[in-house]
Amino acid sequence: MSNQPPDFEHLEPMLGRIADSAGALPTVMTMDAGYWSEDNANACMDRSIDAYIATGRLPHGQPLPPKRGPMPKYADAKALMARKIRSKKGSKIYAQRKAIVEPVNGQIKEARGLRRFLLRGLEKVDGEWHLIAATHNLLKLFRYRRSQQLALAATTG
Repeated sequence: MSNQPPDFEHLEPMLGRIADSAGALPTVMTMDAGYWSEDNANACMDRSIDAYIATGRLPHGQPLPPKRGPMPKYADAKALMARKIRSKKGSKIYAQRKAIVEPVNGQIKEARGLRRFLLRGLEKVDGEWHLIAATHNLLKLFRYRRSQQLALAATTG
């Protein structure tokens, strides 16, 4: 939780928290455009993380960069990342965000109605977020367990 809007500043501390809580860093990570910076791409590469970081939206009317073929000589890190995401492998990996990350955000915002925090102050908001996340996970466990019980009852009944 942070009160600073740009996400790109938080990647390196987040990687440290991931390593502390999970015991290891992931081998592949996908991130939205808020995390794009050349420093973040390099930080992931230094940690052997295969990063797929969106580089932002194209201005209206601008053609899409090519998916394959020789890279232009003037290509910078941003162009290389955009090419990586548009590749066959990259688009398949990045598309998984729609199924893994985004549904949770949508469920918490729409189904649970969390459009803004009720409390003020970073510490209080952090506690409110942990409570929301815990209840979200408990509801998922409850629904899964209930579906298993109903399936068992249907097969034995």
